[in-house]
Amino acid sequence: MSANNDSGFYQKHQTIYPRQTKGLFTNLRKWSVWALLGLYYILPWVKMNGQQIVLFDLPARKFHILGQTFWPQDFFYLAVLLILAALTLFFVTALAGRVWCGYACPQTVWSEVFIWIEQWVEGDRPQQIKLDNAPWDRAKIGKKTIKHVLWLIFSLLTGFTFVGYFVPMETLWFETTSGILSGWALFWVVFYGFATYGNAGFLREQICLYMCPYARFQSAMFDKDTLIISYDEVRGEPRGSRKRSAAKPSDKGDCVDCTLCVQVCPTGIDIRDGLQYQCIGCAACIDACDSIMDKMGYERGLVRYTTEHALKGGKTQVLRLRTLIYAALLTVITGALLYSVMQRVPLEMDIIRDRNALFRDTGDGNIENIYTLKVINMSDKAHPFTITVSGVEGMALVGAEKVQVGAGKVAEVPVKVMLNPDLLTARSQEIMFHIVAADDPSLTQTQKARFLGPDK
Repeated sequence: MSANNDSGFYQKHQTIYPRQTKGLFTNLRKWSVWALLGLYYILPWVKMNGQQIVLFDLPARKFHILGQTFWPQDFFYLAVLLILAALTLFFVTALAGRVWCGYACPQTVWSEVFIWIEQWVEGDRPQQIKLDNAPWDRAKIGKKTIKHVLWLIFSLLTGFTFVGYFVPMETLWFETTSGILSGWALFWVVFYGFATYGNAGFLREQICLYMCPYARFQSAMFDKDTLIISYDEVRGEPRGSRKRSAAKPSDKGDCVDCTLCVQVCPTGIDIRDGLQYQCIGCAACIDACDSIMDKMGYERGLVRYTTEHALKGGKTQVLRLRTLIYAALLTVITGALLYSVMQRVPLEMDIIRDRNALFRDTGDGNIENIYTLKVINMSDKAHPFTITVSGVEGMALVGAEKVQVGAGKVAEVPVKVMLNPDLLTARSQEIMFHIVAADDPSLTQTQKARFLGPDK
């Protein structure tokens, strides 16, 4: 961290130079970054049954996800997914604190890559501080230029891939390489690339500290059994420097006050000051402290993942009411969602009864009710549909018994249901409308309606 300590109501931003570190959690974070970025950049190129595996085709109002095609009428599934995402975040936070922030948050993932590029070009923390404090010369300009060029290339690749989730990737690649990319597609490539460049290259920890609401309300989801990164104050204090070869002073704790835990922190906090909302749970300080403990010959874990109960000598309760409720809700909702998707029929039929008249006398001893059937074909191709009605013996359907509905289209089909009133057993009787695709019998729906007649 820079040594600038301006006073006043507004404090000048202090540049943070995270030091490189090695260890278990650093490796886990790297593997997580590579896995998530690989998924992000590769997924738009993957096809299933000739269709891009994930494509949000907004102009056509079609959303292709893992071989399934969803339409705006399937908004219910999006609402359920958002509920599941929130419950998963609550569940994970109650168990392991801000592990999402440290390993999977897009801001963290892209910032990690930008930091790696910066360290590769400019060197580790001491070299970066020295370079920034040095006068502008050819070497400094060269390194800064290379860094920003690499940042921009990576940002534009990110923006290009983002647009590939909304425009078919083959089409986007062809238009880009042919120089005929549409204005809107180019705008979003540049816009999202610029957002990545700004957020991951410059704002970094400021997004986590000042813009992300999760940092502010996370404490409401913590309890004494939540896994957090903590400094063992009882073991570490009083802190003090010493030589590696010297025996441990009797009046000192295990902390040698090397400040390495502060230097590796991407948000610039001192974990020894206690739990802070700025901590994103990346565990870089654990790897840094463990490396010093190894060099000093002390036991690891001065800074570690633990719980408030464990720090006070108690026993951590992983299975507690809060986590059990979250787990139960997640299990039930996820199971219901999967079952609903597997049983989903991409066809809907809404029935609207003519309210201008209860019934109409046809003049030949029969009466009729008039309905409008709204047929919604949510499959990815057009189908011819056959419509029938049942519920009362002798009932006849008059109107469009067959209808062609295009993919993702809504057809309004006016029909009449004719019946001899003597066949009715009540003034209002339930009937059923059936619709089935002539070329795909699995594509079928049945909906209830009411047939009204004269008083009995």
